Amino acid sequence: MSGPRHVLEPVFGHVFADPALLELALTHPSHAHEQGQGRGNERLEFLGDAVLDLVVAELLFAAHPDWEEGLLTRVRSSLVNTRALAARARSADLGAHLHLGRTEVRAGGADKDSILACALEAVIGALYLDGGLAPARAWVERLFAEALAAAEPPPADPKTRFQEWSHATLHATPSYATLHDSGAENAEDRFTVELRVAGRRYARGCGRTKRAAERSAAEIALRDVLDVVE
Repeated sequence: MSGPRHVLEPVFGHVFADPALLELALTHPSHAHEQGQGRGNERLEFLGDAVLDLVVAELLFAAHPDWEEGLLTRVRSSLVNTRALAARARSADLGAHLHLGRTEVRAGGADKDSILACALEAVIGALYLDGGLAPARAWVERLFAEALAAAEPPPADPKTRFQEWSHATLHATPSYATLHDSGAENAEDRFTVELRVAGRRYARGCGRTKRAAERSAAEIALRDVLDVVE
């Protein structure tokens, strides 16, 4: 055992039967492209993302039997966003073992959140392929133990809150239609959008961006529906 395996396998708690999987997980596409070796760790990242979502969802489900679906979803998202995953990758010192292309090396790629997060997911995918769900789950559980123990519901933004209300009350998903774009840069009311659910118009909102206008519409709709409920 040498190189990254010597350092990382004790961290993972798993000895790779196929060491090439770990090497691939640590190979950024920039390096693979330079070496004519395909797409690097992208496919493993795809697989690891799914495994990570499954394991974190299972752990949250078991730890918080009183949390509803929308709350579980928001907390899971906060635990596995790019910044959070990069922090976990740093704790495992993955950056020191990444294979990067020359441009990414010069740009400090080994400490970029996006690259570290992708590498972490790729390693989880490699663990899953090499040993099944058990070693992948065990490492994720260790990595996220502290964060899971401290997990609290993040405040929901108005669009999320209205969508949760809509799903629970109307069993339908809201949509936002852009009604007007003045084209005026930096105008606070450049965009006007309309919030609809199952063909019914609930509110209109304005904002400097489409996202801001949608948020405004959701805030107005929330006030209306909560007033009705109360």
